[in-house]
Amino acid sequence: MSEIREQCMAAAEELAAAAGLKKGQIVVVGCSTSEVCGSGIGTDSRPEVAVEIVDGILSVLKEKGIYLAAQCCEHLNRAIIVEREAVPLGEPVNVIPQPKAGGSFATALYERLEDPVALEEIRADAGLDIGGTLIGMHLKRVAVPLRLSVKKIGEAPLLAARTRPKYIGGSRARYDENMG
Repeated sequence: MSEIREQCMAAAEELAAAAGLKKGQIVVVGCSTSEVCGSGIGTDSRPEVAVEIVDGILSVLKEKGIYLAAQCCEHLNRAIIVEREAVPLGEPVNVIPQPKAGGSFATALYERLEDPVALEEIRADAGLDIGGTLIGMHLKRVAVPLRLSVKKIGEAPLLAARTRPKYIGGSRARYDENMG
């Protein structure tokens, strides 16, 4: 098993635990394989590296019944690739990612899903940003940064987040501590 795949598996395990993810929830991942390999974002797409990353993350999440969503690059307006059953009310868009239009990571996930669908947006429960791809637009409204022990995937910096429900009310409100 490659070091990159091991890093991805460790990050996915830690994210699932730290975010308290449950079956049926969605993790969005943005990934620059260029950054993972030490190049600038969008300059050195590596499909073979994307396969290692997808396989590492997907192996952990699938076992837990958690869906993996891939954020495409800006050439596809940061569309999302996810298993159709994860978003039964989602409105599909017509595009198939490619390494230079969508990114190697989204392409690798698309090829591994049973029934992939592309969407313009999603509201995921947690996320991993591998290489500064800016996934915040695809997280639920209140994102909470997580500090994982895995700091990098290859040469790319790794950032993680979970989400929680908004707190509403004021000084008189009570909150359910089990919700996040």
